[in-house]
Amino acid sequence: MRLVVIGSTGQLGRDFLGSLKQTRHNVVGLTHAQLEIQQPLQMAATLEPLTPDLVINCAAYNLVDRAEDEPDVAFRINALGPRNLARLCELHGWRLLHVSTDYVFGGITSERIATGQPLTELELPAPNNAYATSKLAGEYFVRSECPKSFIVRTCGLYGIAALQGQGKGNFVETMLRLGRDRPQLKVVDDQLCTPTSTADLATALTRLIETDAFGLYHATNAGQITWCQLAREIFRASQLSVEVLPITTAEFGAKARRPAFSVLDCGKLAGVIGGRLPDWHDALSRYLASRATVQLPQGVF
Repeated sequence: MRLVVIGSTGQLGRDFLGSLKQTRHNVVGLTHAQLEIQQPLQMAATLEPLTPDLVINCAAYNLVDRAEDEPDVAFRINALGPRNLARLCELHGWRLLHVSTDYVFGGITSERIATGQPLTELELPAPNNAYATSKLAGEYFVRSECPKSFIVRTCGLYGIAALQGQGKGNFVETMLRLGRDRPQLKVVDDQLCTPTSTADLATALTRLIETDAFGLYHATNAGQITWCQLAREIFRASQLSVEVLPITTAEFGAKARRPAFSVLDCGKLAGVIGGRLPDWHDALSRYLASRATVQLPQGVF
């Protein structure tokens, strides 16, 4: 197959591109500077000469708090952009993989959260901030405009691209940076989720696109943890002496509301690709070990 990865220098895009290059497929990566998915004419002019069999969209507006102040920008990139891309793919008979988020479950009820059961693809979404609303709209546009599509919800991504100064930051690198400067940190302890390695996710999705099992999927590492618990594990594994104090979401005071519970049931994906992603603890250990082999930009430690 001829494959195109949009957003190829981001955390997931970088690892997806690397995973695909180990296959027999012909792969092209496109950066933000090369392609704007909210500009349909430019997108068509860029993609049509490449004649892809499958387009992978890793581009997104991920500034969750800023989206509260500029929801129109988030909607153009996260909703109208995927709509443009889905229409182009359907026009030419190209398949499409689009990446979404666990944040679509930010507003589920406390009664549902109390069950503790991971959220399946059949769960009714309940976005509760501008970012999540834009991402859910993007899902619906892709599903309606391009039936031969994979839509993948994931959670808490972290990847080596952020360490190299590419893509957005991630929680692991943020904790390591703050932990070197501060003996004590306060971290939210009432949001339960599953942080996910982009390397593991890319490997799983490389297997998914080998199938014709189109539809909506949840894809994260296995297990569940709060951000406070994760921070403690990051510092323990990195041998950094940092006291991590638990606080509530309300005490943290972020502008945009976050999901209190967004642990995703990934059984559907496991059934299609023949196995689940590794446990979050294993993924984190491998990520921290891999940092030692990465050539860092000047000023990054």
